[in-house]
Amino acid sequence: MLKSRRSTLPFSYLVPYNSRPSLPRAVSTPLFRTFRPPHTDRSRPFTTTAYSSTGHWSTAAFAAIFSSGAFVFYKNHKAAEGPAVPSKHIGSDLQEEEIALMSGTPLPGRPGNLTPDQEAKLQDFWVALLHTFGVPDLADGDHTAVTNSSTDHVKESTDTIASDKQNKKKSGGLFGSKKGKDAKHGGLNGASVVEGEDKFELPPEQLRQAFWSMVKHDNPDALLLRFLRARKWNIQNALVMLIATMKWRMAEVKVDSDIIRRGEAGALEDSQSADAKTKRDGHDFLEQMRIGKSFLHGMDKEGRPICFVRVKLHRAGEQTESSLERYTVYTIESARLLLHDNVDTAAIVFDMTDFSLANMDYAPVKFMIKCFEANYPESLGVVLVHKSPWIFQSIWKIIKGWLDPVVAAKVHFTKNIEELSQFVALEHLLKEMGGKEDWDYKYVPPREGENEKMKDEGTRERLLEERRGVVIEYETTTQQWLSGHKKVEGRRRDLTEKLGAGYWDLDPFLRARTFYDRTGIISPGGGIDFYPSRKKAEPVANGGPIPAGHVDEGVD
Repeated sequence: MLKSRRSTLPFSYLVPYNSRPSLPRAVSTPLFRTFRPPHTDRSRPFTTTAYSSTGHWSTAAFAAIFSSGAFVFYKNHKAAEGPAVPSKHIGSDLQEEEIALMSGTPLPGRPGNLTPDQEAKLQDFWVALLHTFGVPDLADGDHTAVTNSSTDHVKESTDTIASDKQNKKKSGGLFGSKKGKDAKHGGLNGASVVEGEDKFELPPEQLRQAFWSMVKHDNPDALLLRFLRARKWNIQNALVMLIATMKWRMAEVKVDSDIIRRGEAGALEDSQSADAKTKRDGHDFLEQMRIGKSFLHGMDKEGRPICFVRVKLHRAGEQTESSLERYTVYTIESARLLLHDNVDTAAIVFDMTDFSLANMDYAPVKFMIKCFEANYPESLGVVLVHKSPWIFQSIWKIIKGWLDPVVAAKVHFTKNIEELSQFVALEHLLKEMGGKEDWDYKYVPPREGENEKMKDEGTRERLLEERRGVVIEYETTTQQWLSGHKKVEGRRRDLTEKLGAGYWDLDPFLRARTFYDRTGIISPGGGIDFYPSRKKAEPVANGGPIPAGHVDEGVD
């Protein structure tokens, strides 16, 4: 019988599932100080330095943040250096990514394009993660025991869960249903922090629940690989980063249980509240949506979705800090729905036309550095800063010093439409920027009844139960894969597709409709149509291939 991969790992590598690790403690405890990934060169001293990474949803993060005028800084730099054209990226990794995008093959370091060492790192990451979640070895007994244990824990603690303004509604989590009066609104990640516990401390079953909630329609392997790449394939650092992200999503920002679940309709409700602060936050959030400070539209020449940011529409102090942060996370999560395996990064175009110092705002930059650098890794494909004024030269030099060289290499400055069109086809650039696309952003507000399915608790719970079963089978199959059973790889791929399709079945019961749902960019079942106003024979499906450099045949 093949030996389990878990048994080959140093004991100090495995994070005890009942230790409830926190980010600061994880870096300082003897457990992590003695950890050495299985594939490190033992001839070299081992360190636990946390690497800087800005990527993943920094893409959209930058969008909302730059919309705040924050990343206006970028734009300044190359205005002084002269016109920018698509430069040769620094480093072989970026060159390989460009080649892969053009050929349509999986990008390096992604599922389907891993070196033997990278696949071994991915497997070791899964070992550590499943152990952290408290998932028992196949030899330890029934895999479902952890689910029953998790459910019992959640049910026992529902009476002490901190209540919020939605505490009268009921929603089941992926691994447990909370039916107490004070149960939080959570959908897939309905588990909440128990009152009296440190908000940075979550039990293993809640970390597990937060992870599968975060996966959504994504490939679980692809999600883990983002964190591995962001931490230079250091398993320990990637694990610490991932755990911190799950806690941030569930306990601090409440991404799925609040921001995504309530959405624009929730902001509209808040804007009519009797509470002054709630009313202001709701109004300010919607105002940014109404004016189109930033929006997702179309794709660049590599097939990446684009977030356009009109920096001139931001004025420091016009919106509350909390509404800016909420808007940023909302934009990021909306953009994330447009990604898939073949195109897993996005592009940002910062339109600096008519920019002035009044548009500058440092607070969003601080928020981005604090939250998005760690929580949305490896999603930034390219940042295009268009028509930046010369006054930002010195600021750019400072900001550039904060960035990882790989990230800084993705920032390009364009002075005119000819230079910008080297990254985005003229047919996909708006006329207001000098392009050929006759399209204007016009906000479509929430419609009455558009979130009616979210009230259907029976269907939601049935679909959640189905997803629980798929998750358990995926974890079991993953354990078999870790033990060396190559024959299960096909079944594991099938389960990955089933998880993705199952998410879109659940989506209308968990996520409030967005502007992008109302305008046809996101259609029921996860279909993605970047140009819904044009007639197409068949929309591009989320999860299906989008050819690199694809251009719609219906362009005038």
